[in-house]
Amino acid sequence: MNRRSRQALAALVASGIGLAACSDQVASGPINLSKGVPVGAVLALSGNANLYGQDQKTGLELALASINGTGGIGGRPLALSIEDSGSDEPSANAAFTLLINRGVLALIGPTLSQQAFSADPIAQRRGVPVVAPSNTATGIPEIGSFISRVSAQSSVIAPLSIDKALKRNPAIKRAAVFYAQDDAYSTAETVIFQQALTTKGLKPVTVQRTQLNDQDFQTQISAALQQKPDLIVLSLQGVDGGNMVRQLRELGYRGTIVAGNGMNTPNIYPICQQYCDGLLIAQAYSPELQTPANQTFLAAFKVAQARNANARNLPARAIPPQLLAQAYTALQVIGDVLRRLDQKQPLKTLSVAQARTALMAEILSGTYQTPLGEIRFSKGGEVIQKNFFVAQVRMDPGGKTGRFALLP
Repeated sequence: MNRRSRQALAALVASGIGLAACSDQVASGPINLSKGVPVGAVLALSGNANLYGQDQKTGLELALASINGTGGIGGRPLALSIEDSGSDEPSANAAFTLLINRGVLALIGPTLSQQAFSADPIAQRRGVPVVAPSNTATGIPEIGSFISRVSAQSSVIAPLSIDKALKRNPAIKRAAVFYAQDDAYSTAETVIFQQALTTKGLKPVTVQRTQLNDQDFQTQISAALQQKPDLIVLSLQGVDGGNMVRQLRELGYRGTIVAGNGMNTPNIYPICQQYCDGLLIAQAYSPELQTPANQTFLAAFKVAQARNANARNLPARAIPPQLLAQAYTALQVIGDVLRRLDQKQPLKTLSVAQARTALMAEILSGTYQTPLGEIRFSKGGEVIQKNFFVAQVRMDPGGKTGRFALLP
């Protein structure tokens, strides 16, 4: 959360106005449409997860430009407030509370599953719809009736990369597993990975535990390599995952590496550099998807990338990463729903609480044409998506940039 937001929250508490009373007044009152239709997002723009948050911010900005460039919500602009949650739970909780008290009609985020298990119950208690763009851990929609996600759960995605690794190399016999034991996403995903391995007759020969923010993995790697694995499976976040890959290769491991969704970003390239090459990752987004929604998204992304590259004198990315596409999708869903809701009953006639409740019902009832393909939601808020992919990282000769090459 930025300094101004922290000061605003502190001032609210110091003023003697109880947060509960304040929230009741906001929820029962009319929507403040003076600056547009208010929606909030809580992203990890600092801390160890900022690699994800920065991609998500770009995705939201592209979606916002698309929504407002096509008439907004009934002629009003969509007003998006983004708060930095850092990479920890207390900051996510504070950011959720701040935006809810401002009267936003819906929230996007937070970036990490670990944060979602802490912050989403706040939104649930306050009756505020949440659309999660990157929370893949088991149990996220089950937090409550106001929680949904456009990020497919790990139980659907993770086994695909195991299947692909074994098809590409049927000689694989010994698997080693690494995961961050203090991270909800990692601990949930590793269970799924280990079950997938066991189903294939590859019960892990070793399971190594790490901590978020670890930088030196020599002890765990040395212990794992003594077991002579020919497949290594990682459930780690971007920075520690990139460092793990680099150190595995530097310490002599030459076998296949499968990574989970936490490393599904090109922001790992500067960390593991040439050692990223060959990494297998299952994905919920493909830039090669030939649909009007994805083509529109790609065109907007390329224009924005060229503009940013010229401004910063940086090379433009060739394709958008999955986390960026999912963030775009999350705001697109909210924009589509707000338009439908406003057509049924003008937002100016609803209280904040009425709009939030109606908005959640509309989210669950719709079908959406998005960069991810056609999606809809179960009654419990789980995304229903048809197409998934497995990609292999292929680094350029200099080892500085690369791409996620989709595998047939």
